Amino acid sequence: MELKWLEDFAALAETGSFSRAAELRHVTQPALSRRVRQLENWLGTTLVSRASLPAELTREGLRFLPQARDMIRQLYGAREAFRGDAAAKLVRFAALHTLAVAFFPNWMAALSLDAPPIRAAILPDRGGIEANLSALVEGEADFFLTYAHRYVSLRLEEGKFEFLKVSSDEAIPVTARELVVDGTKWVGEGLLDAALTRPIVVPYATYGDDSFFGQVLRRLFDVSPPFQRVTVHQNAIAHGLKAVVLAGGGLCWLPRSLIRTELATGALVPASRDARWNLDIDIRLYRHMDEGGGDVGRLWDRARRNANTGAPDAPSPAATPPPGRQESVREQPADKK
Repeated sequence: MELKWLEDFAALAETGSFSRAAELRHVTQPALSRRVRQLENWLGTTLVSRASLPAELTREGLRFLPQARDMIRQLYGAREAFRGDAAAKLVRFAALHTLAVAFFPNWMAALSLDAPPIRAAILPDRGGIEANLSALVEGEADFFLTYAHRYVSLRLEEGKFEFLKVSSDEAIPVTARELVVDGTKWVGEGLLDAALTRPIVVPYATYGDDSFFGQVLRRLFDVSPPFQRVTVHQNAIAHGLKAVVLAGGGLCWLPRSLIRTELATGALVPASRDARWNLDIDIRLYRHMDEGGGDVGRLWDRARRNANTGAPDAPSPAATPPPGRQESVREQPADKK
């Protein structure tokens, strides 16, 4: 049982519409529908009649609705009651796993160089950018630290959230120095370039569709010249994919900050010589606009000074499309701030 299942069900009961409830909950409609189904499976009964428009609660759904609302109130009340003074002083972060491990520690240290340190806590990774974003939307986190790219739009209510660009990175296609493709030993460097001109089936390590990089790469492939690939491994965590690629497991797009040492030593090599396959990635810090007091406000001010910017960045211009594609890539709607 998860609290968000109850909240999704209550939103659906209020709106009578899966699409409208998804908007209120800042998730996709399939995600909301899946979570309502998980709640039904957990209870062992059907709560919503999906044959009617607008969606109607079943008899069991009507019986369960007041209990669901009561449980939501009790759970939030319990959280506030048991969140002691020490816990209340911790600034809470939701963060994508790679950023929590590879970026957050040094970044926080930099913010405390000339000022008293701010106590912080990283919340458990919920898996996927949408699930981690919900921690901010639902008030569980004070900040959300995430990668950002114009190919991925975050579902945030306009006028309630703002962001700072605190750093940047680049995701590049890499492989091990040598790997075996279709029974043939290949030099990894330039493998992607070779696959565009020869009938090579490239072993591909993917993040999965729910992850940030999975969504970005899906869009990249839509506007890029096709190459033959077969998924050999899937992992939403970049560190796990890095290990697979180092072992000769195939081609993968990895953040440059994560593989600087391996690139320098030659353990990993670029799979393409064309920089247009590389993805420029922002690192952003999101917060509620009305959360400006105490350590939350102080950390935001430090992050803004550290980033040397007085306001959230504007969306970056459309990048040059990858080689071989002639039509332009239309700019996606900017994230709501």
